[in-house]
Amino acid sequence: MPSMPLIQPAQRASGFGESVIRETTRLARRYGATNLAQGLPDLPAPQRLKDLAKAAIDADHNQYAFTWGLKELRDAIARKHAHFYNQAYDPETEVVVCCGSSEAIVSAMLAFVAPGDEVIIFEPIYENYIPATKLCSAVPVFVSLRQDAGSHGAWVFDEAELRAAFSNKTRAIILNTPNNPTGKVFGLDELGVIAALCQQYNVLCLTDEIYEHMVYDGARHIPMVTLDGMADRTLTITGFSKTFCVTGWRTGYAVGCPALINPVRKVHDYATIAAPTPQQVALARFLDETLDDPSFYTTMVAGYDTRRKRLTGILRQAGFTFADPAGAYYVFADYRH
Repeated sequence: MPSMPLIQPAQRASGFGESVIRETTRLARRYGATNLAQGLPDLPAPQRLKDLAKAAIDADHNQYAFTWGLKELRDAIARKHAHFYNQAYDPETEVVVCCGSSEAIVSAMLAFVAPGDEVIIFEPIYENYIPATKLCSAVPVFVSLRQDAGSHGAWVFDEAELRAAFSNKTRAIILNTPNNPTGKVFGLDELGVIAALCQQYNVLCLTDEIYEHMVYDGARHIPMVTLDGMADRTLTITGFSKTFCVTGWRTGYAVGCPALINPVRKVHDYATIAAPTPQQVALARFLDETLDDPSFYTTMVAGYDTRRKRLTGILRQAGFTFADPAGAYYVFADYRH
């Protein structure tokens, strides 16, 4: 009997390889190297948060949560956005809790992006955005962030290049601010340019704001959804992994108007059913507590800022060149010289 040909993967799974970030992490662990490649805080999760998770498990919160997210957590998320950004979200219709912000991004893409659509992505890039686009059989269109020699090497985009990237084929733009890997925090004028183009071409803006609380040197995180005309075309995606040092808990979320959230809820439901219940119970309580005592956030940012200054000083002494990151916790350094 002739041998059967090997079963081949679908084209949508053939357009990208294994994650370079995760591969580097495995190699670092294998050889005992310090891992500077993946966004893994080496700080412990807050003890209070861990105690709440243990209590949730002991109280037998171990079965499926409601697929859109535990009500207490959706309530806390809505309260958070009102507290920090003066944005009102209905937890019953405008919030979906996912298995991490990465799942929220993929679910949003699958919900709105069709084969052949174009998705605009700024580069340098967080690598997951490309596979998310290709899983939809869509086409990534890249717009470069470049260092401006006249502003201490700050990362900027060329407005003409961005305008040229938009077309009638554009379905979505992914905006990551504060940015991984450059540390750029998009300013109000830049956001205004992007918002105007989204409205002109009827484009969905997917914002990855996972580093929203990590800004330095007077920088301010401005959610795209707060700009005029963007409430009905912005899906804001963020989570708890970075802020609370629980990257392994895989609990993130998306917020937006019902017309945007409902399709994401459907994809999320059939993809993962629900985010982990004990973590949701713990995060709901802890998030509420941090909103009552915002010193958590100022202390967290101060700690990262101390590390940022120490690392940038060491890298400069070693001859690297870079722009000081205004947000997130990465330094995108040039080693060529």
